[in-house]
Amino acid sequence: MAILKPFQGVRPRKDLAAAIAALPYDVYSREEAREEVKDKPLSFLRIDRAETFFPPDQDMYADEVYGKAREALYGMLESGEFIQDSEDSFYIYRLTMDGRPQTGLVACTSIDDYLEGRIKKHELTRESKEQDRIRHVDACNANTGPIFLAYQAKDAVDGLVEGWMGAHGAEYDITTEDGVRHQVWRIGDRETNSRLVELFAAVPSLYIADGHHRAASAVKVGQKRRLENPGYTGKEEFNYFLSVLFPDNQLKILDYNRVVKDLNGMDKGAFLEAVKGKFLVEKESGQAIRPVEKATFGMFLDGTWYLLRAKEGIARSENPVEALDVSILQNHLLAPVLGIQDPRTDERIDFVGGIRGLEELERRVRKDMAVAFAMVPTGIDELMSIADAGALMPPKSTWFEPKLRSGLFIHLLA
Repeated sequence: MAILKPFQGVRPRKDLAAAIAALPYDVYSREEAREEVKDKPLSFLRIDRAETFFPPDQDMYADEVYGKAREALYGMLESGEFIQDSEDSFYIYRLTMDGRPQTGLVACTSIDDYLEGRIKKHELTRESKEQDRIRHVDACNANTGPIFLAYQAKDAVDGLVEGWMGAHGAEYDITTEDGVRHQVWRIGDRETNSRLVELFAAVPSLYIADGHHRAASAVKVGQKRRLENPGYTGKEEFNYFLSVLFPDNQLKILDYNRVVKDLNGMDKGAFLEAVKGKFLVEKESGQAIRPVEKATFGMFLDGTWYLLRAKEGIARSENPVEALDVSILQNHLLAPVLGIQDPRTDERIDFVGGIRGLEELERRVRKDMAVAFAMVPTGIDELMSIADAGALMPPKSTWFEPKLRSGLFIHLLA
């Protein structure tokens, strides 16, 4: 069963929602974050990335940076730029991108569900990234960025959510610079909230779609608070973390592409010959090649696009992880040919979300990389089956769009 809890959300004053809402902190590089907040004094990115308050050479992991995040958050709450609902509530969050809506339920989920495997993971996390968010959550005494969770769609939940939206006006209705429409409804009705808790109690598993580091960090802060409060009852807010839950049939995963800095000491001819050991090079083109079949890849090298098709022996693995396109590329090209043994730590590889388009792969190769690979997106069914098996995907296997905005919902831990 999945444990859901309504909460007294902290959220923007209605007229400030558009000015405050921001993309997640980890979408930006340090330089991009600084540029993003230049003319946006209310952007929640200032709280999520509080180093932007300081000079460019500031240590972004210094205590004063996390202290500044707390100061900025509670300053906005005190000034009325943020408000806090007086009643426990669930919230409905609908995002519409290119005419396609996806509608999630904003709720608090249980750290015990995470620790006991009912909230399922599919990626490893990096300790350094976890520590950053642990310190941020602890300093702010709040979950400031929601975890993106998926669940197997339930008609009863869909019907209740759609019915509430049809009968009530939205709290927020904004369209962000990227053309995504964000609508929010608050459910303050106890009977409706109780029914939602009941319905999700019959959902056996939730799946982390995006936000593995935020989830792990939120849980570790909860565990830390339990140690600091040995008489805790389990009902305290620190036993829960902020999430948005979406039905699986509404989600879209984009490609998550790869670029590599060099050819591992080979020239172009030697590299292509090495690639042909495991892949059929079926096409060359001056136009970008977007693969559409599993186990095929677009490769951009020296101004030319190639279509690669994994040879039959490696394209039909019965192991669900090994059968992923990201695994095929990693195990049969990136590691043996280009020497990228651990893509989580190797600085020669970088990852490009599909939202940036294939033009970004071409730009990176012309700027600072030697070769790029365009992928077919991982399927939500693949994600769930791997998580159900207790297995892990390679890093950077999924890119979900549209991205949830931070700053629209905040969960205070006390």
